[in-house]
Amino acid sequence: MDRTRRPRPLAAALAAVLAAGVLAAAAPTAQAHPRTRPAPERFHTAPARTDTAAAPAQAAPAADAELARNGGFEAGLDGWTCSVGSGAAVDAPVRTGTRALRATPAGGDHARCSQTVAVRPDAAYTLSGWVRGGLAYLGASGTGTTDVSTWTPSAPDWQKLTTTFRTGPATRSVTLYTHGWYGTAAYHADDLSLTGPGGDPAQLPAAPAGLTAGTPTSSSVPLTWQPSVGATGYTVYRDGARALTVTGTSATVTGLTAATSYAFQVTATNSAGESPRSPAVTARTADGGPGPGPALPAHALVGYLHASFANGSGYTRMADVPDSWDVINLAFGEPTSVTSGDIRFRLCPRTECPNVETEDEFKAAIRAKQAAGKKVLISIGGQNGQVRLATTAARDAFVASVSKIIDEYGLDGLDIDFEGHSLSLDTGDTDFRNPTTPVVVHLVSALRTLKARYGADFVLTMAPETFFVQLGYQYYGSGPWGGQDPRAGAYLPVIHALRDDLTLLHVQHYNSGPIMGLDDQYHSMGGADFHIALTDMLLTGFPVARDPGRFFPALRPEQVAIGLPASPNAGNGHTPPAEVNKALDCLTKGTGCGTYRTHGTWPGLRGLMTWSVNWDRFNGGEFSRNFDAYRWN
Repeated sequence: MDRTRRPRPLAAALAAVLAAGVLAAAAPTAQAHPRTRPAPERFHTAPARTDTAAAPAQAAPAADAELARNGGFEAGLDGWTCSVGSGAAVDAPVRTGTRALRATPAGGDHARCSQTVAVRPDAAYTLSGWVRGGLAYLGASGTGTTDVSTWTPSAPDWQKLTTTFRTGPATRSVTLYTHGWYGTAAYHADDLSLTGPGGDPAQLPAAPAGLTAGTPTSSSVPLTWQPSVGATGYTVYRDGARALTVTGTSATVTGLTAATSYAFQVTATNSAGESPRSPAVTARTADGGPGPGPALPAHALVGYLHASFANGSGYTRMADVPDSWDVINLAFGEPTSVTSGDIRFRLCPRTECPNVETEDEFKAAIRAKQAAGKKVLISIGGQNGQVRLATTAARDAFVASVSKIIDEYGLDGLDIDFEGHSLSLDTGDTDFRNPTTPVVVHLVSALRTLKARYGADFVLTMAPETFFVQLGYQYYGSGPWGGQDPRAGAYLPVIHALRDDLTLLHVQHYNSGPIMGLDDQYHSMGGADFHIALTDMLLTGFPVARDPGRFFPALRPEQVAIGLPASPNAGNGHTPPAEVNKALDCLTKGTGCGTYRTHGTWPGLRGLMTWSVNWDRFNGGEFSRNFDAYRWN
């Protein structure tokens, strides 16, 4: 959480990840922590080789075949999939024939159009196409070796892009794609071509075997099944209706009614179509009522209280915190040094906060809040409080010092707000289910010790930034080749290890760059779409770094709140109340969702978090009043 109104370096770092390679120069915020390797779809990116528009296409070698389907778009978009609303076949301008592709970037969407083609393993291929207009990329992913692309910043007339690649020893399909870039003009594409040895036509996969239901909650059922040979995705059906699609062999169906039986089936899909449905498996959700852990209101409002410092929002005494706030996080407990693990908390000095209460008044006000049913937690970290538990000594010091704070003030639990470089993953630590990085392993151990010490009523919450959670859908740690920012997705192993003990996860939906959702489109902060897409990821689950074998399972709806700035002064990405309500309507009622299609509806979504109580008071209480007025049913 930011004590000032300045943008934080991590937002710039996220922009650097998203604008990797040559595009980094085009992104004004992409300066902090640049990646040494471009993003996957832009590996080995180079400016395009230019040919004269009128030059005839070179004939492919006799042994090669033309593999791209409808590369001239004469049949419209047949064979191509474009991001929602971005692509269309037009009759002018065209290079040859009567049609060409026109694709228009808008907002967070960079107008990606793609198709998957069958190829042969360990074979050479040439990808080419003609483009004009705004910035345009042409590339291939899923090659099994190094994915490739080429680009041009703009082309007033038709310009040819060409690149080559070799498939891996087990590769039987690749995805061809073209796209533009945010804030640039529409681009046109025509005569897209992939030449090389043709692959065997895809065969319809068999129905998945071994469908099994795990332990249900009151609102969700986890499912697993065996992989089907040749499948590229799976579709889960609930009582005969399509519920969600995934790329891995597990999924959690959420938004269910307590104490209700459901029948589930799954199909396998690839470019040839969809398999028959698997035999059905039946599961009954658990009885209603609160899940494991401390009781909270069905829909809770969480706020951070600037208790140890002052800024432009002013100091608010604990006794003056309005009754709207259900969970009050004291900001912040901070370490004596980055690696000591020794956490200290003190009230704001009177020289900085003239109206600060005494220690006794503060403790009495906490007891009064608790008597009214509120939870008061100590929040550890924040923007300035870097905490790295790199040793067992630091882990033990963390447990001892945090326990001392909790006991001294009679607190209900702990909030982990590790930011900056507190969490990162060592090179080679690639599986969130089995982390090996000491700062991660020791943090998990420390939190489990605290939870065991204080029991089932201990409140444990986390407030990571999007970089550490949802970015993990694209990138995880330094990546399989190294060079990525090692903080990408670094909270995922902590969340996963503690999911049975975690009371609330409220990711900070602010001070963030664009984030890719499960629709493979980028979403930008400040509107309902951003909150819908990022919350859907947590409640649906996702393959980490796009690896279907490493699927991050969905959290329970009652474990999730949306983190927002309380006012424009509080942080970048402020969302007006109407947009907040629109996001809640979509996620809890399935209405007003706009163009993003969620994978379920979750009336049990816990609520909202904000930075901060102080900034909300400074802004006349707009955020908390809007929460109080919102109709959840």
